[in-house]
Amino acid sequence: MDIDDAPKPKGEETKGKQIVVILVGAPGSGKSTFCEQVMGSSTRPWVRICQDTIGNGKAGTKAQCLKSAASALKDGKSVFIDRCNLDREQRAEFVKLGDPNADVHAIVLDLPAKLCISRSVKRSGHEGKLQGGKAAAVVNRMLQKKELPKLSEGFTRITFCQNESDVQAALNTYSALGPSDTLPNGSFGQKNPDAKIQPGIMRFFKKAEVPANAVSDANSIQSSVSPQIIEEKDPGYKGPDNISSFSGNASMELKEGENLAVSGGDVSLNDAPTLAFPSISTSDFQFNLERASDIIVEKVEEYVNKLGNARLVLVDLSHRSKILSLVKTKAAQKNIDSNKFFTFVGDITQLYSEGGLRCNVIANAANWRLKPGGGGVNAAIFNAAGPALEVATKEQAISLHPGKAVVVPLPSTSPLFSRQKVTHVIHVLGPNMNQQRPNCLNNDYIKGCQILGDAYTSLFEGFASIIRTQGKLAQGSNENLESNPSGPQEDIEGVSTKHSLNNDQKSKRDSEHDNDRSKRCKGLQDEVGTDIPDSRTRKVDKYNDKIDGSMTKAWGSWAQALYDIAMHPESHKDVLEISDDVVVLNDLYPKAKRHLLVVPRSEGLDCLADVRKEHLQLLRTMHDVGLKWAEKFLQEDASLIFRLGYHSAPSMRQLHIHVISQDFDSKHLKKKKHWNSFNTAFFLNSVDVIEEVSNHGRATLRDDESLLSMELRCHRCRSAHPNIPRLKSHISNCRAPFPPSLLQNFCLVLAPCNAVIDP
Repeated sequence: MDIDDAPKPKGEETKGKQIVVILVGAPGSGKSTFCEQVMGSSTRPWVRICQDTIGNGKAGTKAQCLKSAASALKDGKSVFIDRCNLDREQRAEFVKLGDPNADVHAIVLDLPAKLCISRSVKRSGHEGKLQGGKAAAVVNRMLQKKELPKLSEGFTRITFCQNESDVQAALNTYSALGPSDTLPNGSFGQKNPDAKIQPGIMRFFKKAEVPANAVSDANSIQSSVSPQIIEEKDPGYKGPDNISSFSGNASMELKEGENLAVSGGDVSLNDAPTLAFPSISTSDFQFNLERASDIIVEKVEEYVNKLGNARLVLVDLSHRSKILSLVKTKAAQKNIDSNKFFTFVGDITQLYSEGGLRCNVIANAANWRLKPGGGGVNAAIFNAAGPALEVATKEQAISLHPGKAVVVPLPSTSPLFSRQKVTHVIHVLGPNMNQQRPNCLNNDYIKGCQILGDAYTSLFEGFASIIRTQGKLAQGSNENLESNPSGPQEDIEGVSTKHSLNNDQKSKRDSEHDNDRSKRCKGLQDEVGTDIPDSRTRKVDKYNDKIDGSMTKAWGSWAQALYDIAMHPESHKDVLEISDDVVVLNDLYPKAKRHLLVVPRSEGLDCLADVRKEHLQLLRTMHDVGLKWAEKFLQEDASLIFRLGYHSAPSMRQLHIHVISQDFDSKHLKKKKHWNSFNTAFFLNSVDVIEEVSNHGRATLRDDESLLSMELRCHRCRSAHPNIPRLKSHISNCRAPFPPSLLQNFCLVLAPCNAVIDP
């Protein structure tokens, strides 16, 4: 039994009538999520009675459910009966809980059976253990015995939900109920009281070998159900597990309590262009939630009517999300149309397959490099979209400034396109208030609020450009959007829908940053990390449309060389070792007497930011191979000491571990950034990376570029030196012990006879 124990004003619990809400729907339809979302946002005290967990977290009996429900009503709580309740007999005893002090309602999640079955088959960790292959047969059997509720059974109110807008309307209605509020009696929303289970359902089972595609016939935008698939739509289906679950192509019907204001005649809500976006900067960047919610509501209010029949959806993973609660409350105070803007709980990368919510555009809270990794929404979207998104992003921009956005058309090869019906991703970057992250504003909320406002403006303008391009705006809505004669390839304030690198309208700051970025990445032989000359590079047209030796993409042709060697080691004569997992080669511009690289032969691992827990064994293999070579070198020269590690932000594409001797005796070590890239927190010990990935699923990157410009200090005694020649002179004679941080956890590899130098 779940209880909404949010604090209520004194005495409020006893006002008005209690309500017994009997949920009716098949397994996998979202009954539990409906309860949780209402309980998370309503001021009315609710209790959820679920037979799957009523016995101290385990399945119980109907009698236990009845007893718990009666007890909750006695305590002044309203009750959700979270069972399938698909026939009159199953509902009868719960209907009897009604009395003069308690109304009995039914919410019927009467959505397509096909999607319900798909959800049940795919889900894991279900309270009632109904999942996997057996779920399809169970759902089919239950739906064939379905008996829709009637007022004559004793209900005071019945709400039928048969499409997306129905479910959202019911959710809004019950979430808004205060302790003393009541709802009108009657039956609402039933379209076809005599609907039967479709005869073609068993044919669906035979075809549904890939559940992720079970809803793919909702691919095209229509205003009514296609005749070809009517037999596979079942009115006995309860929506998906993510509550705002809607039927892909079901037609829309207005209901009591709905405030539908869709432009353009017969266009249904499901046909409307939809942007799903996370709250920008409030997670890792730690922006104040109250201020962020004010800005979100302000910008939504500004744009929601400019976008015609389009919808804006704020998404978060948790039903207890503070930002969703704040925004929802403030949007209601502003009387923003809840059909055009609403909040949604779910995974932004699975809104259609897991929540039934079709969003043709999703926003990504990106990093300034527009690269995968970093965790949170950014990592989730890049992972879900696959390599196609990274390639498409590189075609639009190589970096992003706070307050800006860039529109990226999603290739049809991306899983987000094929499975989730997402056509565009808009990368947007907000202000940073986290002192552990680069470019922190140090609580300057005057500047921060301006940047966050600009970020949402850029995001919504980007969405507007997509609507114009796709022709989704209803007749007359375009007058609310600034016309742009350039058509699809246009530039809007802060957002580019074409290649942004050559945009003459960019600010001076943007231009300076791009130049600096190009210089930082271009540096060939003198750049930080692995240095491989042009003679060893090959054209990599697969990843760069135009490669002419200049840095036109995030990874230039020179930076692709290491990837090329890893994928095709047999064509490179300087490779020291080739195995199924890794390639070993000398750094052609070594920064010490011995300096080699161990490179994995795996696709999709450009750098350490791409590494996750599933790559743990590969990291260990790379470390072991590097250790083997270090020990080999020690047999040749016992005076050497080695360190194995990674650069936080490498200049070469393809993950690689450096095996480098600590003498740093090399003519190629010329610049401060060369030294600091191996002797500050920018360089991550291999053993530490393995431990972090094992414990936390990823490594903590120290990619602040200020680390590369720190003063020069000896890596042993930590004495400061004015320039590289003076530093080299010092370290050639320094015999001080290494710092304790390097002596711990086997970060250094040395010959046994040298162990005395590391007390």
